[in-house]
Parts: sequence; C-alpha cells; structure tokens
Amino acid sequence: RWLPALRRRCGIAGKRLLGRGLAAEGRVLRAVLYVYHSRLLRHRPYLALQQVEQCLKRLWKMNLVGCIETLAGLIPKKNASQAHAECLVPSQPILETVALKVLGGCKLILRLLDCCCKAFLLSIKHLCSEEFILLNTVASGLLSRLWFVIQYRCVLKSLMSLYGTLSASLHLVSETQQMPYIKGFTFPSDISNFLGVNVSSEVKKQKARMLTTKKTTGWLKKFFPTMPAAVPQVGKKRNLATCTSATKNCSIPCPADIGEPVL
Repeated sequence: RWLPALRRRCGIAGKRLLGRGLAAEGRVLRAVLYVYHSRLLRHRPYLALQQVEQCLKRLWKMNLVGCIETLAGLIPKKNASQAHAECLVPSQPILETVALKVLGGCKLILRLLDCCCKAFLLSIKHLCSEEFILLNTVASGLLSRLWFVIQYRCVLKSLMSLYGTLSASLHLVSETQQMPYIKGFTFPSDISNFLGVNVSSEVKKQKARMLTTKKTTGWLKKFFPTMPAAVPQVGKKRNLATCTSATKNCSIPCPADIGEPVL
C-alpha cells in the first residue's frame, strides 16, 4: 500500500528540483559572478553571492535528483488485479541511502534560503549607500527571485514529505529483513527535529525581513533630477547647468561602478 505513495512523492520531489526557475536563476548567478570576479573580490555582497552559488553547486553535485529517480525506477507498478500479490520492493540499503541524501538536501536548501536572505539584505544595504549600483541592483532582484522560486515551488516541503514516506517505508522493510547499510546513524522519525528549526516560521521571518527593507529608489533622484514638462526656451541653459551641477555634486563611493556620468 505504501509503494504508490512513495512513487508519487518521488515524482513530485524530482519535478520540484528540476524546475526551470531554479536552474535558470542558478545560471544567471554564475554569469554574474563570472563577470564581476576580477573587480569585486573583497566586496561583501559579492562574497555573499559566492556563498549562495556554493550552496547551489553542492545541491547539484550531490545528485539528489538522480538518486530519487533511481528509487522511483525500482518501485514496481502494480495493476488492480495484482494488488494483493507479492512483489519486489526496494531494499534497506537503497532506502537508507536515499533517506540520507534527502536529509542532507533539506539541510542544504535551508542553508541556501538563509544565504539568499542575508545576501539580499546586504545588497540592499550597499545599494542604499550608493555602492556598486549595477551589481547590487542585479543581485537584489536575482536573490529575491531565487528565494521565492524555492519557497513557492515548495522544493523544501516536497523533500520533507518524501522523507516522511521514506521513513515509514524504511521501518517496514527493516522489520521484514534486517540489512543495515549505514551504521552509527539513527534516522530521525521527524525531520523537523533533525533540521532544528520550525521551517514555516523561519521562512516567514525571512520573508518579513526581505519585504520590510528600506526603500532604495531615493538615490535615483540624485542621478536623474526631475525636470518640468514644458521648459521655456530662455531657461533651458539655466536648467541644464543646474542638472549638471547636481550630477557633479553627487557623492559616489566608487566612480568605476556606473562609468561616466550621463548629463
């Protein structure tokens, strides 16, 4: 009876991890880091972006999707007439290996969400200080999209649900035939205790911190002063001089960030 539920959970978790949004944001993040590698080696938002990219790289290198797909392929598909017949089930070593990878993947995704939140707040802080405006603008949008893709695509929740089914399946299989593969580690019955935090409350805190940050559009008025719709012919030169002086008086910590000032 638990085989169809396990196969269904494997399919949902695999689709969530292979979503287009997560892969696309990862490619954009790698491209941004490649472009700014030689210029911002010690810039704090850049270092925070590197931590986010490191979490994504570890998530792909652990081959969690391939392991889940392998488990789903080992589950036999039973017809209605074969509902009460005997069938082969995944062994205890296979279930233990997938369960251990799911636990590690959940920890890693939780760390990824935390790194995204911290890097986003750091980018907003430096954007308010008018430092590296182009990089921090791109980084803040990229990090917010990556965080919301993971959250609203329910990547973490699907893995937690998969572990719940895996834990029940592992208990039944180990009762039938004891074949322990991973020794010295006790698989937790509740994944929330293993993660150490309440996932829903932690995500709500991160979302509140990201949505209540200081507005950063004030610096735009310094670089692009507002001009009236209809300017008299006599006052054009005076207004042009005013805009030029306003642009020159702006204090920019790093002039190499936005290039030459546009008058």
